[in-house]
Amino acid sequence: MKKCLLCNQMFAPVLSLNQLLSWRKWHEEQLCHHCLAQFEFLPTISCKICSGKLLQDADKESLICSDCRRWQKIYGNNVLYHQAVYLYNQAFHDLMVNYKRYGDYVLCYVLQDLCYKNLAKIKADYYVPIPTSASHIAERQFDTVSAIYGDLVNLTAILGKIDGQQAQGEKSRKERLQSKQSFFIKAKYNIDLNMKKVLLLDDIYTTGRTLYHARDAVLTTFPKAKISSFSVCR
Repeated sequence: MKKCLLCNQMFAPVLSLNQLLSWRKWHEEQLCHHCLAQFEFLPTISCKICSGKLLQDADKESLICSDCRRWQKIYGNNVLYHQAVYLYNQAFHDLMVNYKRYGDYVLCYVLQDLCYKNLAKIKADYYVPIPTSASHIAERQFDTVSAIYGDLVNLTAILGKIDGQQAQGEKSRKERLQSKQSFFIKAKYNIDLNMKKVLLLDDIYTTGRTLYHARDAVLTTFPKAKISSFSVCR
């Protein structure tokens, strides 16, 4: 029996036959089935570029959402292909408020529970987390994105972030889209990402502005890198 990290009730994790017979350490479930059911998967028919829900203003025939049509106007065919797992609903909102605003570190294990199966299906040469600013790390005492993925994949934290800018979560949609580039490649990393598969990792994809900025920063130094991205929620 385990204690659910959200409701504190005891529950029995379900183990598959493959897990029982495997010599490898498997991921231990952190959520009871009741709490897990509060998180809503993205629809099967979603945007073919960013995994987003197709709203009324989306191009239903081409399966491209309004956000990605906007990015196509800027980047042409060089759009960022993104995979996500869950839709941003009230349960996810509450989870992220406690995790990021109040710095409840233990909730990184809940986020791992929500995404580890999907992340395991994506193979990359390098897994690059979106960095947290130094001021937010000082406030929370941990990097919110690296805390989620650090136990699941080997991270290559080549991106740095300019401090002093307003957090994305505090901005309106318009302000997010107008955000200036804040990412850079850290000088200490002496690696070559050209012709390598690079997966950018974030917690939430909202408008895509953050991940496009991160991709642009990587491409400035490694123009031939093959970059896609992943988040727990869209």
